[in-house]
Amino acid sequence: MNTEETLTYQKAFEELQTIVNEIERGETNVDELALKVERASILLRFCQEKITHTREQVDDILSKLEEDKGS
Repeated sequence: MNTEETLTYQKAFEELQTIVNEIERGETNVDELALKVERASILLRFCQEKITHTREQVDDILSKLEEDKGS
């Protein structure tokens, strides 16, 4: 599994998809299920935070562009 220090959105999303696919196909045994669900929740939170942060950055850039346009 990836460490959070080197985790990117793309890697997190791909790992999350893998976990979901394994669970849906029944490839995860009961002993691993809780660990996989926990890891999926960490990845999901990471992706949500990354999207929120990126949205804020884009909004900030667009606001600055609008300010420059008005000057």
